Amino acid sequence: MSLYRLAFPGVITFIAFLAYGPQLLFRSLEPHALELRQWVIFNSLVICIWITYGRACFTNPGSVPSEWALGTNVSSDPEVRRNKHRWCRRCEAFKPRRAHHCKICQRCIPKMDHHCPWTINCVSHRTFPHYFRFLFYSVASMAYLQYFIYIRAAIFWTGRNLPSYLGPTPTQIIFLFVFLIVNSITLFALGILLARNIWCLGGNVTTIEGWEIERHETLVYRARKQGGYLNGPGGARIRIRKQEFPYDIGVFQNIRQGMGGTPLLWLWPFAATPLNESGLDFKTNEFEDPSLSWPPPDPDRMSRPKGQNSYVHPFTHEEDSTPNQERLNAFRRRQEDDLRRFDHGSSATTVRRRFQKDNNANDDIHDDQSAIGQEGWRDSEGDRLDDFGVDEDTEFHDENDLPLAELLRRRQAKMRPKSQR
Repeated sequence: MSLYRLAFPGVITFIAFLAYGPQLLFRSLEPHALELRQWVIFNSLVICIWITYGRACFTNPGSVPSEWALGTNVSSDPEVRRNKHRWCRRCEAFKPRRAHHCKICQRCIPKMDHHCPWTINCVSHRTFPHYFRFLFYSVASMAYLQYFIYIRAAIFWTGRNLPSYLGPTPTQIIFLFVFLIVNSITLFALGILLARNIWCLGGNVTTIEGWEIERHETLVYRARKQGGYLNGPGGARIRIRKQEFPYDIGVFQNIRQGMGGTPLLWLWPFAATPLNESGLDFKTNEFEDPSLSWPPPDPDRMSRPKGQNSYVHPFTHEEDSTPNQERLNAFRRRQEDDLRRFDHGSSATTVRRRFQKDNNANDDIHDDQSAIGQEGWRDSEGDRLDDFGVDEDTEFHDENDLPLAELLRRRQAKMRPKSQR
């Protein structure tokens, strides 16, 4: 937690270091200080960085109103209600679609993208525009700075054979080299991050939903090897089929939903926070049945049947005393044999690598004390949901199957005075 508290002052120091340090150095290096036009453009970009970073840090990421889903938002169809209105045990309230409980903010965040340690705030439907503009102006200003550094480094290299008293001092050379390395590495990293956010914005996909899409593709691949079904809690056979991501409604509409409705204000640093978007309900592309949920069914996400102490098959619980790890290793050996028979090309090899990353390869073994299951699963970049700030305990074990009457009863009991409980 102490390192987390240092993130904000660290970013502030880093911005100041790259924004103003090179300008001081350029005064003593050929071709000397920036021209007036260059100075105005560069410092205008820096001002935009300060504004957008401050707004990304201090804008409220939103929350779920306590009265939400107690009125007209609740569907009369129990199937739709179960899939679209989840229950958060931490908040003791309904959790809308695309919302997740942030373990740092300690509440459900509507359309949560991830909790950013550098802005010490959640990136959500309200803060994403500021976060995106911060990345954009950071990359733009550093690309411009890279041009200035390159010119001065080229002049130094051209005159490297001249007497030392005609060139820059060793201290100036060191600082120029430091600025070149630091700016190049940061520009490369933020450039990739900006490109990824542009891709996510165009597809209306959050970082968390990207993780869910990859998880779903892995489950679909696994199910195809087993006739379209995977083993769920209590030995139940769960049908797994490919589901389309429901929130991709077209590139332009996706960008409007993420950045606001006016294209002229998408990059304006003073653009208003999207207060008119509640973040509680979103238009879908209607490619799938409205009763289907997102994320799609996952055997590791389903509730444990009441009265059972484990997820193993009821007929093998007493008979099979083999340690879990040995059974898991045996399953993986059978899995390798299956992959050798089914893989016939580079594309299959790519999928196999992703498939082998699934720590829940054995669908018949579920150990709550280990990193087996959806909690322990990592995507192709090695990330778990926990790495995005999501509270995994409530995310994977939401009480989806509680009847609405019970949820309302709990809400009413909570709102009554303590003397009447």
